[in-house]
Amino acid sequence: MAATSSSRFVTPNYWADPRSGIGYQVQVELRQPQVASVQDIANIPITRSDATHPLVGDVAQVRNSTMIGEYDRLNGQRMVTISANVVGEDLGRVANRVNKAIEGVGTPPRGVTVRVRGQIAPMRETLTNLAIGLGLAILVIFLLLSANFQSLRLSLVVLSTIPAVISGVIIMLLITGTTLNIQSFMGAIMAIGVAVANAILLVTFAEQSRRGGVPAIEAAIHGAQSRMRPILMTSLAMIVGMIPMAVAFGTGAEQTAPLGRAVIGGLLAATITSLLILPSVFALVQQRARTHSPSLDPEDPDSRYAPGAKSSEGVSGGEQ
Repeated sequence: MAATSSSRFVTPNYWADPRSGIGYQVQVELRQPQVASVQDIANIPITRSDATHPLVGDVAQVRNSTMIGEYDRLNGQRMVTISANVVGEDLGRVANRVNKAIEGVGTPPRGVTVRVRGQIAPMRETLTNLAIGLGLAILVIFLLLSANFQSLRLSLVVLSTIPAVISGVIIMLLITGTTLNIQSFMGAIMAIGVAVANAILLVTFAEQSRRGGVPAIEAAIHGAQSRMRPILMTSLAMIVGMIPMAVAFGTGAEQTAPLGRAVIGGLLAATITSLLILPSVFALVQQRARTHSPSLDPEDPDSRYAPGAKSSEGVSGGEQ
């Protein structure tokens, strides 16, 4: 009816502009002051605007009530959208609370499905992909280190710094009240990369000393002492460079602050672990290891098959 909802849906009219040829929709409706009350609606004529009867009130009962004002559909299916104020909450906690609310409602009626849409699904997918990427990166690093050191145990010694990095990142995020998000995840990956590089540096020098005839414990101490300066320089340079980002100076800096905080926390823990704990791990793992290289290449000077190499019979220890 044109009086209540215009003629847009009952009698569509289009006017074509003779100059441009563009068609414009023309709608006919009553002015708002003429339908300001229930009585005004009851007095609307049904046939002609100048007719006295019949009126809407003659053929229908007009009263105040409520009804659904809009039906939303997604791919043809009717949809009900529920909104909530999430100011001051991060998306991860909101997602968990939404899931608990859905579980608390119980099993939906027959024919009704519940789907959580919006930014929650992309967030979870992104974090999952980052976790998978981090796992693949650690696996690739392990394989490359195994090929470089020709030892699975030395590779595990290097990777033993990764739990310390993760612990440092978590502690720093808890202290600063920062959530685990994409930025902090990227910061953790950066910290792991620097920590692994420092560990490789220390283990390489310690293993060279051990293969030169120095006991494993002394070789570990020598590796930590000789590589302390480069490790501290690398870590401190990274930490100091991340302080302005972590403090979040400037407008919009809060978005990248988690990255700086994750890097600082991870590198602090990794540096302490590399200089104090990693030598002990190296000494325990390599204490009974053989000093010759497991290489079968006769041109490798460290191989047992190299010309002039000493026989390794009677040497105690397991395979590297």
